[in-house]
Amino acid sequence: MNNPLLEPFGKPYDTAPFSSIQTTHFKPAFAKAIEMAKEAVDAIVQNPENPDFENTVEALEFSGETLDRISSIFFNLNAAETNPAIQQIAQEISPLLTAFSNDIRLNEGLFKRIERVYQQKTTLSLDSEQQMLLEKTYRNFSRNGAGLQDKDKKKLRKTDSELARLSLTFGENVLAETHDFTLHITDENCLEGLPDSALEAAKMVAEERAKEGWIFTLDYPSYLPFMTYAKDRSLRKKMALAFGARGYRNNQHDNQQIVRDIVTKRRERAQLLGYDTHADFVLEERMAESPDKVFSFLEDLLKKARPAADKQFRELCDFARKDGVAQLQLWDTAYYSEKLKKERFKLDQEVLKPYFQLENVLQGVFEIAHKLFGLCIEEVFDIDRYHPEVNTYKVSDATGNFKAVLYTDFFPRAGKRNGAWMTSFKAQWQQKGQHERPHIAIVCNFTKPTASKPSLLTFQEVTTLFHEFGHALHGMLANTRYPSLSGTSVSWDFVELPSQLLENWCYEEASLSLFAKHYKTGEPLPMTLVEKIRESANFMEGLQTLRQLSFGLLDMYWHGRKSMDVGSLKATEKAAFNNTRLYPEVPETCMSTSFSHIFQGGYAAGYYSYKWAEVLDADAFAYIKEQGIFNQEVAEKLKRCILEKGGTEKPMDLYQAFRGKAPSSKALLKRAGLLT
Repeated sequence: MNNPLLEPFGKPYDTAPFSSIQTTHFKPAFAKAIEMAKEAVDAIVQNPENPDFENTVEALEFSGETLDRISSIFFNLNAAETNPAIQQIAQEISPLLTAFSNDIRLNEGLFKRIERVYQQKTTLSLDSEQQMLLEKTYRNFSRNGAGLQDKDKKKLRKTDSELARLSLTFGENVLAETHDFTLHITDENCLEGLPDSALEAAKMVAEERAKEGWIFTLDYPSYLPFMTYAKDRSLRKKMALAFGARGYRNNQHDNQQIVRDIVTKRRERAQLLGYDTHADFVLEERMAESPDKVFSFLEDLLKKARPAADKQFRELCDFARKDGVAQLQLWDTAYYSEKLKKERFKLDQEVLKPYFQLENVLQGVFEIAHKLFGLCIEEVFDIDRYHPEVNTYKVSDATGNFKAVLYTDFFPRAGKRNGAWMTSFKAQWQQKGQHERPHIAIVCNFTKPTASKPSLLTFQEVTTLFHEFGHALHGMLANTRYPSLSGTSVSWDFVELPSQLLENWCYEEASLSLFAKHYKTGEPLPMTLVEKIRESANFMEGLQTLRQLSFGLLDMYWHGRKSMDVGSLKATEKAAFNNTRLYPEVPETCMSTSFSHIFQGGYAAGYYSYKWAEVLDADAFAYIKEQGIFNQEVAEKLKRCILEKGGTEKPMDLYQAFRGKAPSSKALLKRAGLLT
């Protein structure tokens, strides 16, 4: 049969032909693409010419182009628009892809050719990007078992295959658990405190399911407003326990043993490759370099944040006590934080939402990208979409040159995992005069429109959109030759810099004025509210910092310790949270069983990078603000030194080329109000 995944796509900008792709196309497409990639690698190995950069390293870089493209399409769908058939294919395909990857990295003949090129690196006339590709290629092979004995290569293959399967199952279980729970309310008295927007959304969910009353779910746009505004403490507790118990209910979607297996196999893999821990293996290629440096970094921030967190926690406890709450629990935090914030700053998040209509915020971030980088982003309607809610955009530079395709996918649905992320359907690269531009997607779970209102975002959702668009800029402005060095293909503790940096524009009057307008009247966000947003920016920052540090420490406890008993997940969490714990422990919940960042995503031994990048972004924005947030010279330097460069140079070199000096944590501590 004809398979659109294996034929020229024939769509505008070579975009994916979603309207022609059927689920049954994926397995044969993967099989053929793997075969093609193997043939390309065999040709490199069997090349009678002496190995050089072009016929070995560069040839390998482009050997799996078709496979990479199919993989991007498939696994992005598995995250944003999955179903049981796609999940089944993922379970079948992932071990094949892992086996293929190992076939490449454990290919002795291929490694010998790469090694010979690497040994000549000082005599070769390579530019900096070629040198980086050679270095990364060699290290990818040498670090991942190319030099192992055959029996150990077999162990590695088996472990990698099992890890691929376990990670997929973990994510499927979290998705199933998220959608398994609903809070169905028919008594209007139970809804006290909830804003009209949350009630209307819950009513719409109930109607869609042919139920009376209101239905609340564990999807963020439903869960977070409920936890923030619902006065009924027993119902907040019910929601919080359901959210915190995902994967921890001893049912068919339980993740406890999967966490144990993933942690154990990652450790075994690292030790097979000569490293003490998975974190030692991972961090060797990161800015942080070692587990000791990460623990030191986290503990140093903890030392600075803990006094502020303790003080803020006492304030929150005292405030809740006036309401008759003797012991503050986790399900009280958002509710009483919002009430205290409203009292202290006279700032009501529900008053802000009418000024943040999704379409206006999106156009605002587009306008900011135009002011900073000359990008012109226009909606187009001739590009296939994988779901009717997806919108498509053409991105051009100031002179009209095509730069990228952008997909946006903003609302929760049954086949979509929670959270927000940026991803790519097609990489950017250059070869033999051909310059392929990237296809980028932003996927979120924002508040949906209702019958009477458009999508009105919370301020947190506004910053989330800016965050993901910062990642998108990193992808769309990429200007490298090699796909493995392009866009967000950088050290994991550097990748969050562009995203977290762009969030700063959410707090500036000059940028807020571009998009913060009342959805009914068009009136701009009043300056009094702008000031309140700024004043409240550090509200409970000590508690927020402590929370983020606790996640980073849990990650490092699982992946960075040389000896560990993986028997009890709760015992490990208790030890990890020992110095960050404020609330009573909740026996029914466990964070690890739904900690998708580290057990499904790529943040294993890397969750600290959010705080690491925060140091960079605060330091960078202090410089940007000093020069002017729309200063063209600074924006051009940011684009040239960081956003276009991808992973072609060491992250610290890129940062210092932009900033003129190494980063300091002083700006972050000042911004967070943690300087004493």
